Amino acid sequence: MKIIHAAANAVVLLLLCFTVSTSSDKTAKKRNSEEAKNMQLPPCASCKVLVESFKKGIEKTSRGKFEGGDSAWEEDKLGSYKTSEVRLIEIQEGLCKDLDYAQTQCHSLAEDLESFVEEWWFKRQDSHPDLYSFLCIEKAERCCPKDQYGPNCDKCPGYPDNVCNSNGKCKGSGTRKGNGKCTCDKGYSGELCFDCAAGFYQSFKDEKKLLCSPCHKACKGLCTGGGPRDCHECNPGWKKIDGKGCHDIDECLERENSCPDNHFCVNNEGNFSCIACDKACDGCSGDGPDMCNVCAEGYNKKGSICVNSDILGRKTYENWTRYLTYLGLAVATSIILQRNVYAASVIGLCVAIYISVSEYLIAHSGIQDTMPNIGIIDKLS
Repeated sequence: MKIIHAAANAVVLLLLCFTVSTSSDKTAKKRNSEEAKNMQLPPCASCKVLVESFKKGIEKTSRGKFEGGDSAWEEDKLGSYKTSEVRLIEIQEGLCKDLDYAQTQCHSLAEDLESFVEEWWFKRQDSHPDLYSFLCIEKAERCCPKDQYGPNCDKCPGYPDNVCNSNGKCKGSGTRKGNGKCTCDKGYSGELCFDCAAGFYQSFKDEKKLLCSPCHKACKGLCTGGGPRDCHECNPGWKKIDGKGCHDIDECLERENSCPDNHFCVNNEGNFSCIACDKACDGCSGDGPDMCNVCAEGYNKKGSICVNSDILGRKTYENWTRYLTYLGLAVATSIILQRNVYAASVIGLCVAIYISVSEYLIAHSGIQDTMPNIGIIDKLS
């Protein structure tokens, strides 16, 4: 009974923990959802969100019509459903509800700009089909046209076709914020992004266009071309040779003890790597048990390879066991042959198939890869 009570208490405890955990997860999700809905976006972004929600409402009601049996009469008396007040109300009822974030702000903005939306819907759709431009730029004055910025929608440098020389972005572009200064793309610099940054060189330039390409990785700072010969200075791991530019330093040759014990050095461009020796080695010059300076404890030299003697013995034992098994099956088949030729034939065929399949699987599976090949080692010794 004590065991049953203990088990019951454990189950109750687990259920309680699961309930508390589930409740905590739901509370956290609800809190995150509320925070997302109450998020505050910048003025222009919030207006864009409102317009996008309104456009989705237009799409949802695109196949709508007046409720009633005689749609022709309704169209004649009430006007087109496409621009009707009924459709506008349907759109406004679903406005902002599709948003996962800034929903509260969207509802508030929709109320503030309701008169402008109605003006566009009833009077300006034909003459001004772009709701975003009408609402966010002209009426609400929350955004600017593309490549314009600030309270007065001033033009960005290089407006309209070559803003920041097409090598950067104008701060505040499309909004009523920002200062209009250029933020250059990677590889470019200067007030108007018409210079190459450090680590890049001028591969093309005319009056309107500049193309900057990256220097070779051997270069430190400035360069005049894309190769190691064109570097002004060399990065660490490279050395400058007169007339030949920056050349890679082979740390494995030039530095003694570049790597810790039982590791070997591999030179890379500009640096080097240290790789652990094979477990059979105690010091090595490369990867594999044939590159050992000295065999590790428990390993012996077999030709040029360090081999675990225990593995060799186990492998030999396994081979003898397998061959004796085959011999036993052959002897059993011959004994049965003396009593029943047909039964012995069937058994003999099964034995032959078994031996063939076994040897094939051993030869073509990864079993041999995990142990030394006795034949190869014997040839090396």
